[in-house]
Amino acid sequence: MSVESLPKFTGPAARLWAKLPREMRKLYISNVWCKNCGSRVAITDFTGTVRDGNLLLVGLCIECHGDVATVIEMP
Repeated sequence: MSVESLPKFTGPAARLWAKLPREMRKLYISNVWCKNCGSRVAITDFTGTVRDGNLLLVGLCIECHGDVATVIEMP
């Protein structure tokens, strides 16, 4: 999945995601904790929503395809 594509992002989430510099977006999607793998992995097939003013990405671990999520705190 391209860092630039926004599959299944809500409108507010897409706007927050677009505000992040490209290198930061790459870092966020390549550094998600997977409890099954016990390590940091990349997230794939992710969606984006806004929760409490922060960006929530929910998707699949690129290694084991288990569920993963990360919260990106927005200023």
